[in-house]
Amino acid sequence: MTMETVGAYEAKMHLPKLLDRVARGENLTITRHGKPVAQLVPVATDRKRAQEALDRIAELRQHIKLAPLVELMAMTHEGHRY
Repeated sequence: MTMETVGAYEAKMHLPKLLDRVARGENLTITRHGKPVAQLVPVATDRKRAQEALDRIAELRQHIKLAPLVELMAMTHEGHRY
C-alpha cells in the first residue's frame, strides 16, 4: 500500500485537516527535506486489531500440515512406561 507524502511544513500548517483524513482511514507519511520521518496512521480499535490477528492466524493455518490424531496420541505417550 502506498502512502501519500506530506512535507513537514505542510503538516505543521494543516495538521487538523490531515488528522481528519487519517480519521477517515488514510495513511500519510511526513517528510523532511524529501526523506520520510514519520507516519500518520489511524488508531486501530481493539476489535479491528483482534480481527486482523485472527485473519493472520487463519492464513498461517493454511500452510500448516497437521498430523493425524493417532500420530499425536503416539507422540504424547512416547517414552512413557506402562
